[in-house]
Amino acid sequence: MSATPPGPMGDPFFGNGRQYADDPFSFMHACADSYGDVVRFDLGPRETYLLTNPADIERVLVSDAERYRKPQFGDDAIDTLLGDGLLMSEGETWERQRKLASPSFHNRRIGALAGTMVEHTRSQIADWNDGEIVDVQLEVARLTVKIIVSAMFGADITDEEVKTVQEELEPLGARFEPDPRRFLIPNWVPTRENREFDAAIDTLESVIDGIVERRRGTERDPSVDPAGPEGVAVRGPPGDGNGDLPMDLLSVLLRARDRGEQTDENLRDELVTMLLAGHDTTALALTYTFYLLSKHPEARERVAAEAEAAVADGAPTAADAREMKFTDRVLTESMRLYPPVYTMFREPKLDVKLGGYRIPEGSALMLSQWVIHRSSRWYDDPETFDPDRWTPERRSRRPRFAYFPFGAGPRHCIGKAFSLLEAKLILAEVCSQYDLDYEGPELSLRGSLTMHPNHPVPMRIRER
Repeated sequence: MSATPPGPMGDPFFGNGRQYADDPFSFMHACADSYGDVVRFDLGPRETYLLTNPADIERVLVSDAERYRKPQFGDDAIDTLLGDGLLMSEGETWERQRKLASPSFHNRRIGALAGTMVEHTRSQIADWNDGEIVDVQLEVARLTVKIIVSAMFGADITDEEVKTVQEELEPLGARFEPDPRRFLIPNWVPTRENREFDAAIDTLESVIDGIVERRRGTERDPSVDPAGPEGVAVRGPPGDGNGDLPMDLLSVLLRARDRGEQTDENLRDELVTMLLAGHDTTALALTYTFYLLSKHPEARERVAAEAEAAVADGAPTAADAREMKFTDRVLTESMRLYPPVYTMFREPKLDVKLGGYRIPEGSALMLSQWVIHRSSRWYDDPETFDPDRWTPERRSRRPRFAYFPFGAGPRHCIGKAFSLLEAKLILAEVCSQYDLDYEGPELSLRGSLTMHPNHPVPMRIRER
């Protein structure tokens, strides 16, 4: 195998950690532009290799996926937060949990959740007034929390609980913003950041405990429809043996716990993972979509026309969402330019060869959606918002893994279909009634577990 890949020089103690922490997006882009398909640098205590070629992304996530695992970074904060939930578990634990969760995300069930999504959206925007300014990021985050709890926990969440969840996201997110000094301070040291992080987890778990308590005893009652008015939503896929039992994720997990297949800790890990991952990424995708539509009025009018057609006969359905072809391209382009998950990590289980270089066992592989989605190697005018670059003909000219906002392979996002349906139905309801005009500063971003705006996202509401 070849010598070590090229990469930027770092300082003796922190490596390239300071550069990455100052601006992870510019740093990754500069590395890709300067050094090619495989870039080596140091982030804290371990070597990191940035992969910038879709062919290597495909190998790591799909064809050779069994050779890689989720890495351990010597920082147990992510384990404290998500434990052995679907995002972080490995091996037999992940396989068991994924199989257990799959019926809750069956296409038949997801399609039947459209009414729940629309109902919550209409309730959320009912208080909007012509001419007022709202923080659209906060608005859609509150909405997606309500939808994920209703759809996957089979319960309602109070406005006070939603407010609590939102308030705790700030200290949770801050804990995962890049900081090379963090490796020097153990998590048990009672710094202000560590205390706030631990308190936020405790508060979040108390909200989840309240939801579980309200659901206790209903997970076996087929007369209780936690998914809303569509009776089909409570039934499992044909042949799964669940009959008319409620199939929201919480019901599935509670029944598994009764059978001795889940512990209270397993239950907690999956519910925290679902609450956070299940609402945050969709809320961010919608935030960036509304921002881009505000900047591109012609595209906004085309989305509005599809939205009006979708709601013409009443509440839009999954079938109506499938007809929103241009809106689908807008969402795709939005997640290209502003991928909520802006980078992923894997760790080789043994020495591997990528891009002609030997990558040692135990190193960190960085697979960055932000870098590849914005590369001029794969996209014409990559900084330009162009939904029509996703027509079938133009899309077929690019490598498949030049776009991977939901990951790929056996560990692709289980909630992809749910998220896309939710986003399109929310756009149908909002864009059929309102135009949103951005009135904030130039958009700036900060990296954490996901990519967030570094400031509020104020939008002026105008009735159509």
